[in-house]
Formats: sequence, structure tokens, C-alpha cells
Amino acid sequence: MTLQLIAYFFAGVLQDFLFTLNIKYVAVNRIILAMLTSFLITMVNLVVLYNILATMDSQRSITTMIVYAAGIAVGTLLAMKFKIGK
Repeated sequence: MTLQLIAYFFAGVLQDFLFTLNIKYVAVNRIILAMLTSFLITMVNLVVLYNILATMDSQRSITTMIVYAAGIAVGTLLAMKFKIGK
């Protein structure tokens, strides 16, 4: 279970890192990069949520969602620090 939680944490980091980059790419009109990050965000999100809802019991699902949300928060922090070129 601990390895699963670590995986969900890093999936959350990845998802929100990509999401924040997506917003930055849209803001600077980087169309291809915005499309690519949008696709990747959707895939990560759907795979993680499907796995949480399909394979966990109600008690572990809550813990897993909290760990996933913490990863999302860290992903936002990292992406806000990331500079993109114009």
C-alpha cells in the first residue's frame, strides 16, 4: 500500500505540474505544447481516478485521494517555479 501511495503522490505532482504548464503555454500562445499537456493531463487524471475508484475500498480510497491531492499541490508549486522560454 505504501508504494501505491507514493505512486499516487507522484502522479498528482505530474498532473498538476502539467496543468500549470498548460496554463502558461496557453498564455504565451504555444499551441502544440498546450495541446500536448492537455492530453497528458487528461490521461493521468483518468487513469489515477479510475484506479482509485475501481480498486480501493472506502477507507483506503480517502487516504489515497488525500495523498494524490497533496501531490497535486506540490506539482503546482514546482510548475510555478518552472520558467518557460518565449
